[in-house]
Amino acid sequence: MGKLFAVIVITAMVAQVSFAEVIKIPVGSQASHKKHQQLPRQGQSRASVEAQFGAPEAINPAVGEPPISSWQYRDYIVYFEYDHVLHSVIKHKPTNLDTQSK
Repeated sequence: MGKLFAVIVITAMVAQVSFAEVIKIPVGSQASHKKHQQLPRQGQSRASVEAQFGAPEAINPAVGEPPISSWQYRDYIVYFEYDHVLHSVIKHKPTNLDTQSK
């Protein structure tokens, strides 16, 4: 009986230690400080994106059919279908919640 009690107590203590707090941040709240950042619009041509936002930091070649390519800027990525903007996405930059002021 003593061994069974010891096993139960040890198992309970290990289970207590193995749990971690999970913090959930809704996707819509992520990068909310960049919510009003101007991004290339859907349908905009490559030439007008480059004229308005400058040259990209990196260009990823087209893949698939229809061909989808992307241009990477510091804070966002622009996806193109053929020669027109399909979608612009703000890059997620994780923040350390422990270092933020409370």
